[in-house]
Amino acid sequence: MTPKATAPSQKNNYRVFGNMALVVPKELEELDKPSSLSSPRPFEVRFQVPDFGVPIRDFLRTREVGEFLSGALAGAMTKAVLAPLETIRTRMVVGVGSKNISGSFIEVIEQQGWQGLWAGNGINMLRIIPTQAIELGTFECVKRAMTTAKEKWKQNESPKLQIGHVNVNFSLSWISPAAVAGAAAGIVSTLACHPLEVLKDRLTVSPDIYPSLSIAISKIYKDGGVGAFYAGISPTLIGMLPYSTCYYFLYEKLKISYCKSKKKKSLNRPEMLLVGALAGFTASTISFPLEVARKRLMVGALQGKCPPNMAAALAEVIRDEGLMGLYRGWGASCLKVMPSSGITWMFYEAWKDILLVEKRML
Repeated sequence: MTPKATAPSQKNNYRVFGNMALVVPKELEELDKPSSLSSPRPFEVRFQVPDFGVPIRDFLRTREVGEFLSGALAGAMTKAVLAPLETIRTRMVVGVGSKNISGSFIEVIEQQGWQGLWAGNGINMLRIIPTQAIELGTFECVKRAMTTAKEKWKQNESPKLQIGHVNVNFSLSWISPAAVAGAAAGIVSTLACHPLEVLKDRLTVSPDIYPSLSIAISKIYKDGGVGAFYAGISPTLIGMLPYSTCYYFLYEKLKISYCKSKKKKSLNRPEMLLVGALAGFTASTISFPLEVARKRLMVGALQGKCPPNMAAALAEVIRDEGLMGLYRGWGASCLKVMPSSGITWMFYEAWKDILLVEKRML
């Protein structure tokens, strides 16, 4: 019996197979139609690469990037100007050559020419750019975070601990954000850039043994492996911590006090130079004996006598040269640290004004 025909639907078509009629959905009918092309459509797989341009541009416009870049530029410009003083300071601190500044200058020029005053400056530039970027950038970030934490803690009631009849109030009011940020900046930059400091000192003190950067890297690695690049890391951290903490704390306090006394919002460039130099001078004077011990530990192997630890290095200096030996090279250090600190802050604030203003305008 032949099935009764029905009116075709707009959505379905009929297919007849012998004595049977099947209703085929329109969608399947469309798939069954031959393609207008002579060959079947090839199998395609498409991958869409995400656009990283926008997030990268947004990241480069952040305040943190501007501060890191300002620190790098300030450090590079400062070291390019003050490299001879760094050379003389390093030689005097580790006890190489003349014991006075003028004698050291003459000695270096006679032995190595004028170029000797910039011995190791290539690695010094490579060292100071990441060091200053990390140090100043870390200082700014940690200081902002600590200041925000203090304000939130002040607005909300501070946590209290009651032990019997004694109430202990946990308050952050006594903590200086600048001091904490300074300590963090010194530790982070030291851990990140200490191998470059070791290379710089070796190139400066013994250019005959380490005539180039590549030779210095291969020789140090051959002699002691990767650990040799972190020689003296413990005394470096111990010496850096008080210096960095005092340095940044004094700079912030002097800047704030001076602005309050003059009833002004910010320092001008000459005032930044003066305040930065004074902060560097004071911090360097306080921590200088630790700097002497640190340098002795780092390059002591070159002279065939390396103290086992910082206490032994300090004792050795006092035994050989008396208490004044702890401040041998202090004059050369101040001659280098004071202008370096002042110029660095002046360049840093200037670059920060330029870069952060441009970022806000974008």
